[in-house]
Amino acid sequence: METKIVSCSRGWLDLAKKLIGEGEVVAFHTETVYGLGANAFSDEAVLKVFALKGRPADNPLIVHVHRDYDISSLIDGEPPYAAALRRTFLPGPLTMVYPSTGKVSKYVSCGLDTLAIRVPSSPTAQAFLKAADLPVAAPSANLSKHVSPVTARHVFDDFNGKIPLILDGGACSGGIESTVLDCTGEVPQILREGLVTREMIAQVTGECKVYRARSGEKPKSPGMAYKHYAPRCKTAYFTAEELEKAVACYESEEESGAPCFLCESAVCALLKNYRALDLGGAPEEMARRLYALLRKGERQATLLIGIEPREKEGVMAGVMNRMKRAFGVEHGTEER
Repeated sequence: METKIVSCSRGWLDLAKKLIGEGEVVAFHTETVYGLGANAFSDEAVLKVFALKGRPADNPLIVHVHRDYDISSLIDGEPPYAAALRRTFLPGPLTMVYPSTGKVSKYVSCGLDTLAIRVPSSPTAQAFLKAADLPVAAPSANLSKHVSPVTARHVFDDFNGKIPLILDGGACSGGIESTVLDCTGEVPQILREGLVTREMIAQVTGECKVYRARSGEKPKSPGMAYKHYAPRCKTAYFTAEELEKAVACYESEEESGAPCFLCESAVCALLKNYRALDLGGAPEEMARRLYALLRKGERQATLLIGIEPREKEGVMAGVMNRMKRAFGVEHGTEER
């Protein structure tokens, strides 16, 4: 199969609609990361997405719709705060989880009685979803556990010869996946942190909780697996307070390999005599750069050494979530 990277023009949109209708998989740009989309009503198409990615069968998918799509047939009601959140944040990087009516393929939600729905703001995504005019189940367009794609080329690198079409909308401006918000209870609860923060949601709803998964529990949201977003090279991870240890790790690897740091601008300034990839200084900048630099690091380094940013709140909660999972870190433990 030939994989084409194409623009979001009328002819290519017509082809994308045709492919989706025939049960094929099409990759498309969103403001967060590129998605790997299939007809959410089709069992065969949804299972094809799982097979292409090598995705675990218990990791649910998000359904994407255009801004004018009537979701009432897909969800079994919504609390008043959910409607207020839709008005405030959509289209945008917020996925909302509702009680499901079971109209889409049972494989989308992996046996859960809920459905995650997103309305992306990307003009490319909106044009594609409007052309398809049906719910499109779409995880990130990368092989399972690999770094999420923020350019069409990243998608091509993972799926060349495996999918027919990639709708190119340029580099993704957000850089990390959408916030996933459980809207099935009296109070909204964040299942996956992202660019729409707990503080932003609480300004609309008055209260917002953050869910913490328990060991062995079935995932309620994409991206809750322990090791995720991982570069294909050795990794190590240190806090900013462990900089001397990080440098020693770098120098040890330098004897036989090609190490590189991944860190925020303030730490990069302290490591000017070493190879380092600069995440930036502002939270939104670090979110936008993270995946692109993880992919760059895996191409250039035998060992990628992550230095934990000092800021942890707001958008940085989402950045930290992705960064720790990319480096295989959980609750202070490390996989090196």
